[in-house]
Amino acid sequence: MNKTKIEWCDYTINPVKGLCPMACSYCYARRMYKRFKWNPEIRFDFTAYDGVSALRKPSRIFVGSTMELFGDWVKEDWLDRILGQASLIYPQHTFIFLTKQPQNLIKWSPFPDNCWVGVSTTGFDCRSGLEDTFHNIQAKVKFVSIEPLLDYSPMDFRWVDWVIVGQQTPPSSKSTPNPEWVADIVYATNKAKIPVFIKEPMASLFNIQRKEFPNEDNS
Repeated sequence: MNKTKIEWCDYTINPVKGLCPMACSYCYARRMYKRFKWNPEIRFDFTAYDGVSALRKPSRIFVGSTMELFGDWVKEDWLDRILGQASLIYPQHTFIFLTKQPQNLIKWSPFPDNCWVGVSTTGFDCRSGLEDTFHNIQAKVKFVSIEPLLDYSPMDFRWVDWVIVGQQTPPSSKSTPNPEWVADIVYATNKAKIPVFIKEPMASLFNIQRKEFPNEDNS
C-alpha cells in the first residue's frame, strides 16, 4: 500500500502486479516497468492489503492503479478475493475501482457498498454504447474518469454519480486540453447535478476550483 499524490484518493494498492496488457500509450506505469526493469509477469500479490489494517481512520483506496483489473488476464478468483477482502475485512474504507473494460463488470455486479466503480475514458470513446453497458452495473457510486482528456463531444452524465477530469501525466503545455471541453463538462455536470473533480494543474489553469466527491449517504 502506498500513500499517493492522486488527488481523489488517499492510498493505492496493487493486488495484481505485472506489465498491464492494455498498453495505453500514455500509461505512466508501463514507463516505470520498462525503466526500472520490474518483473512484467502478471501475478497476484497476497500482501497487497497488509498495510490497510494499520489505517486508523476511514480512507479512500484506489485498487489497481497500475493494472487493468477487469481484463481477461486477471483470474476471476483473484477478483473474488480482492472484492471479498474489501467488503468483509475492511468495510470502514472506500475502495475505488477504475476500468477500461466495462463490459466485464457485470460478472461482479452488484458490487459491495464500499466499492466505487468507475469507467476510464479519454473523451472520444465515452458514447451511448458505454452508457448502455455501465447502466446495468449496480454499485453504490458509479463514476467516469475522463483522464487524460484527449478529445471531447457532449456527454450525458445522468448515468453516473461522479465525474473526474484530468490531463495527461506528466502535465505539459502540449497535453493541456481545450478549455472549452472542460467548461462544457462542468456545465453538463452542473445540469445533471453531478459532483465533478477537476484535477490539478488543470483546475488552477482554468480557474475552476471543483474538487467535489459524491455524497456516499445519498448515492
